[in-house]
Amino acid sequence: MQTKDEKYYINNHLSFIVSYHQSEELGYGRIVGFEAKAFSLAMCDPNAKGLITSSDPPQEVADKKDIFFTYDVEFRESDVKWTSRWDTYLLTTDDQIPWFPIMYSLMNVLLMSGIMAAAMLGTLYRYISNLNQLESLEAQDETGWKLIHTDVFQHPVNSELLCVYVGTGVQFFGMIVLTIVSGLLGFLSSSNTGGLMTDIVLLWSLMGIFGGFAMARLYKTFQGSEWIKTTLKTACMFPGLVFCIIFVLDVVIWSEGSWRGMPFGNMFDLVSLWFGLSIPLVFIGSYIGFKQPEIKYPVKTNEIPREIPEQRSYKSLVLAIMIGGIIPAGAVFNNLFLTFTTIAFHQFYYMFGMVIVVLIIICVEVTIMMCYFHLCGEDYRWWWRSFLTSGSLGFYFFLYATFYFFTKLNITELVPGILYFGYMLVASCALFVLMGTIGFFSCFWFTRLIYSSVKIV
Repeated sequence: MQTKDEKYYINNHLSFIVSYHQSEELGYGRIVGFEAKAFSLAMCDPNAKGLITSSDPPQEVADKKDIFFTYDVEFRESDVKWTSRWDTYLLTTDDQIPWFPIMYSLMNVLLMSGIMAAAMLGTLYRYISNLNQLESLEAQDETGWKLIHTDVFQHPVNSELLCVYVGTGVQFFGMIVLTIVSGLLGFLSSSNTGGLMTDIVLLWSLMGIFGGFAMARLYKTFQGSEWIKTTLKTACMFPGLVFCIIFVLDVVIWSEGSWRGMPFGNMFDLVSLWFGLSIPLVFIGSYIGFKQPEIKYPVKTNEIPREIPEQRSYKSLVLAIMIGGIIPAGAVFNNLFLTFTTIAFHQFYYMFGMVIVVLIIICVEVTIMMCYFHLCGEDYRWWWRSFLTSGSLGFYFFLYATFYFFTKLNITELVPGILYFGYMLVASCALFVLMGTIGFFSCFWFTRLIYSSVKIV
């Protein structure tokens, strides 16, 4: 209720400027932009025309005093073409680019690279050079990582599941690379959200051949025999999880009487694309991969694994996973905040490519360092550790999404909250699989490199 000391003001006039581009090919014009300005007008007579005068400050709201709302529309011909109508919102100028978070992330990458080069590469190179100067294995002082050369490539437990995750991660990586490249070349645009999502799903399906190929090569190296079941899991496990989550979210939306959920027609198209293109391509890639020779290890592997020495608490698997995820998350924390903010306010943020590159570099470096750290402790169980170390970034992503929800968003209703956490769960699972695969391949390359550099008979 208004008190005597309080005053309220209002703008009672809206001025719309609609820009249109006259197309000579089509023979008519199409709207390419608009502006809206609000200000106050004082009218001598609301029924009279041409008696409008501006009022500054805005019109005061008084008790028992009529307020007349007006508007005017002006159409202006514009040189902006229909295909360039979103450039005002999509193109980023220099003063809009968040240079500080970008430079902060790059400095973290340089710092991690310097630490890794100084603490690891130099020491490892000198050690291998001195080791190869010895004439026989008996003359070598076998300690640390070189002592477990016959066990470092022991096949991991649940190797089938690891192959499925790696194959899915390769499919994700191929999709992201093609999406970024297509966006840079102008083939994809964020202005058409529905078309962009359709193109991303299509690229995901096409990358199924590479996911199946990577899974098959790794599974054959692990001496796996049930390749049909493993291929089917690769083609259906993650897409099935995402489909179930989206379907549940749509049911929640429909239960509220809203039509903003995914229509049944679009859902049927996605399922048809999944079963008609993605699954066959995964099987084709798997077939090609199984026809290839298995990956050879640089050293021989004992049939009976050796006992792993008791590890200290700071070398535990849980701690390694926590450290492996929190370092990359901290490196791109500012970029993550900007990403959530732009999405929450329906804006565009075009630094995803750089953020992903920074994440990949940091995850590779951290995972390799953690792998070497545990190998020096004679713990050769690096297969799953390498995947989970980088993949834990997905957990921190969901944790930050939860923090952002309760501290920055003003969502009090149940359904919007369910939708938010549902989509964040999908994004977190995708990030877990993607970064875990990158960490796994980086450690696979690293272990093959260091053990192939040592002359071991």
